[in-house]
Amino acid sequence: MTRPITLFTGQWADLPFEEVARLASSWGYDGLEIACWGDHLDPDRGAVDDAYLDGKRAVLDRYGLKVFAISNHLKGQAVCDDPIDGRHRAMLPDSVWGDGDPEGVRRRAAEEMKNTARTAARLGVDTVVGFTGSAIWKYVAMFPPVTQEVIDAGYRDFADRWNPILDVFDEVGVRFAHEVHPSEIAYDHWTTRRALEAIGHREAFGLNWDPSHMMWQDLDPAGFILDFAERIYHVDCKDVKLAVGNGRNGRLGSHLAWADLNRGWDFVSTGHGDVPWERCFRALNSIGYKGPISIEWEDAGMDRLVGAPDALRFVRGKLFDAPAAAFDAAFRTGAQ
Repeated sequence: MTRPITLFTGQWADLPFEEVARLASSWGYDGLEIACWGDHLDPDRGAVDDAYLDGKRAVLDRYGLKVFAISNHLKGQAVCDDPIDGRHRAMLPDSVWGDGDPEGVRRRAAEEMKNTARTAARLGVDTVVGFTGSAIWKYVAMFPPVTQEVIDAGYRDFADRWNPILDVFDEVGVRFAHEVHPSEIAYDHWTTRRALEAIGHREAFGLNWDPSHMMWQDLDPAGFILDFAERIYHVDCKDVKLAVGNGRNGRLGSHLAWADLNRGWDFVSTGHGDVPWERCFRALNSIGYKGPISIEWEDAGMDRLVGAPDALRFVRGKLFDAPAAAFDAAFRTGAQ
């Protein structure tokens, strides 16, 4: 049976949860990947309040939708980040920001990630998607010179902060799917390997595969699936358009706003970019991935009310199942 296609609600959190559910249902989505911001889902409340979760289930049932994953990127980002600054203040609730003391912010963010696992379990969901943050992303250019000891300390910091969170994930039977993404502890092939090593390859920690972040780094998104086959816990479909080389538009973005045509790349609605979707879906078939395919709409040049249903049609047209038998099986029937 073809895998369910869901809509990630993160870019829709300015709308009430019920309105997003209504829209997704009207377009034909099978379910939602619910973001833990806006009024969509409060993990601190969901961890303890049965009536609150019953209300969310009622909305989903009303529109014929299911939930296969919840996401808490914003709080996860604050667990390891250094510095903690105005960017975090803009995206964190008062309950996590508190007085803004960086270490306090990190500790409160970690506690909310634990409650996110508890909320997922109480919703009957086995996967939480999110970011980890990173104390060493600021050193990505490796200049001024950075010692190996500083990099090693960054991975130790990640392990020290995330292992207690993952202990709770293990306790409640939920997995964390880290979105491999620039600004995180794992953002490409080798940093993903290093992050997995840092936490001892524990099963609670896996990966959310989003090819858009790989394409502009010149990574092969289908190859990534094969390399980390046992760790692909969730899939987000987001596309990216790479600029035709003109000697000016660089891959680092040049501090230019989204949709600026002088950027070297830009996020676009799924199906309108350069991700080799069919090859990637074949790779997912080859590793036996049976989870949801979640569409993440990000396109500064396309209205989301156009992009979301358009992306669903595109993915449905590409998302074929692997065959039940080899195409050449009929050649070995023994018929004479």
